[in-house]
Amino acid sequence: MKDKWAHITATVFYVGHLKPAPGTWGSLVALPMAWAIYMIGGFWLFALAIPAAYIKGYYATVWMTAGKDNHDPSEIVIDEVVGQWIALLPVIYGIQMMGVTPQTLWPGWVAAFVLFRWFDITKPGFVGWADRKDNATGVMLDDVIAGVFAAIGVAALASIYHQVMM
Repeated sequence: MKDKWAHITATVFYVGHLKPAPGTWGSLVALPMAWAIYMIGGFWLFALAIPAAYIKGYYATVWMTAGKDNHDPSEIVIDEVVGQWIALLPVIYGIQMMGVTPQTLWPGWVAAFVLFRWFDITKPGFVGWADRKDNATGVMLDDVIAGVFAAIGVAALASIYHQVMM
């Protein structure tokens, strides 16, 4: 039972088995999940979902990789969901503060997705450092850091946009 739970969690309901580029599929499925969480409980539920998913994902990754040589199999995409959600934090916050529908800030959703994928794929600096850790912490942490970098980028782009357009 624990193995099945870990597999469903780590692959985000089997999305991690989609080819090609399971990480991109994992990031993509994170978008409607984020929208749904926000619609159910607003910014604070979304913000609380991130550490909850991290913890659940960490343990699922530990169980999925136990006794295996590959510490980061491509089908594990819960880390992409967590990182993508972090990248979306400024967008979800903006939606809440402005009192608009999630669709209104669609450029922020796109920017969060593109920036997160770029940082996750290229693995600059601390992202690469975390990725080189040969354990579940590394699997999860590189995407957390990529998500933080992407969130900073999203906030910077929003600031530039609002200064130019306002």
